Amino acid sequence: MVAGIIQTILLVLVIVFIVYMTAKLRVNAFLVLLLAALLYGIFSFAFTGTPPLLDVKKDNQTITGLINLITGGFGSTLTSIGIVIVLGTILGYFLEKTGAAIVMAETILKIVGSYNAPLAMAIAGYIVSIPVFCDSGFVILQALNRSLAEASGISLAVMGTALSMGLYSTHCLVPPTPGPIAAAGNIGADLGIVIILGLLAAIPAMLFGWFYAVRVGKNIWIDPGHGKTFEELKKSFGKLPSPFMSFLPIVLPLILIALNSIASFPTNPFGTGFWKQLFVFIGNPNIALLIGVFIASTITKWEKEVFDGWVGEAIKTSAIILVITAAGGSLGSVLRASGVGNFLGTQLAKFHMGLLLPFVIAAAIKTAQGSSTVSLITTSSILAPMLPSLGYTTTPQKALVVLAIGAGSMVVSHANDSYFWVVSKFSDMDVGEAYKLQTVGSLVTGIGALLGVLLLSLIFG
Repeated sequence: MVAGIIQTILLVLVIVFIVYMTAKLRVNAFLVLLLAALLYGIFSFAFTGTPPLLDVKKDNQTITGLINLITGGFGSTLTSIGIVIVLGTILGYFLEKTGAAIVMAETILKIVGSYNAPLAMAIAGYIVSIPVFCDSGFVILQALNRSLAEASGISLAVMGTALSMGLYSTHCLVPPTPGPIAAAGNIGADLGIVIILGLLAAIPAMLFGWFYAVRVGKNIWIDPGHGKTFEELKKSFGKLPSPFMSFLPIVLPLILIALNSIASFPTNPFGTGFWKQLFVFIGNPNIALLIGVFIASTITKWEKEVFDGWVGEAIKTSAIILVITAAGGSLGSVLRASGVGNFLGTQLAKFHMGLLLPFVIAAAIKTAQGSSTVSLITTSSILAPMLPSLGYTTTPQKALVVLAIGAGSMVVSHANDSYFWVVSKFSDMDVGEAYKLQTVGSLVTGIGALLGVLLLSLIFG
């Protein structure tokens, strides 16, 4: 009991340390998480004797020491999700650079109708942000957003917020965006189940954001008549892909990953022979996303700029996410070995917070330091050791925990978040307007996501 209390105090101090170093001093999250794992391990050993600093043998068993916990947690995290993160980032780059994201948005607009322009852009954001970072997605779609606002006489405050919240809803909830992938890896959740449930939970999140944009944004007039027109943007891409080829690289991998999860059900819906093996193989996230990347590469000419330039840029971007995610795995490994997860899980279970616990922790970290991805990684690393004590052990339950963390990682986007400035800059919002639209809007969207997760928990929890 005493050891558990000491380790809990150390954990709180470590969280404060992470927030202070990343939010106040702006130290890269990789170094902060790695240092947090090291400091927690050293002080936990000093006060409680666990985990040991070096490997020790006891009763013919080897107890892993702090150094190997850090390196092992780092390596195992990369083993489980490293390729998926890289391929997901490359896929997003292809869809961005070829103009496929623009085509998807325009296709949705034709289906929904220009009279429902804010809803059309929210839906476009919902789809585009599955493979593309929300920051990039907003920049890509802002010209279309502005043109629609001007043509329909709608304030850019409405259109900008609707697009922003649509992008945000899947960015924090649906793989292959790196944040949800990393959280699923840390929690040990099935990626296919996370995708299926994440797509469902993101619907109320998007609708809450859209409704807020329409209700509040209409009272703030921002003239959309400035900047590059949508036609000028389309010309900059040259020949655009067809709607079918634009959607295929993202829709097919998601279907394959979902089929992998279904084929792996204990009931064996596809039997135990050839079809099960086929769906499990091609639906493996590594294979499915590789297929998606190959399809996306056929949209444009096969030349050096594509396979060297674009892929190189994507790998550089993914490298940052990879090392931060792996450092989060190191912290989770040390916390798991210390036993603090079991102690905290047992104590917190008495309060019956359920899925509110991951939501609140993620929201606190997101609000303090600004990055949804860091919030997803850090919160999942902290919670992973507690799940058995909290009663979250089944495949759907683990997926719901990931989604509750994702919902919390939306709350709230303000001045310490780069996305806040992207939305405000490209939507001509002043800081006060951005706080009213983007910050409060992300709170409303996060609550919508949480309600979606709680509703799903009644069915799958």
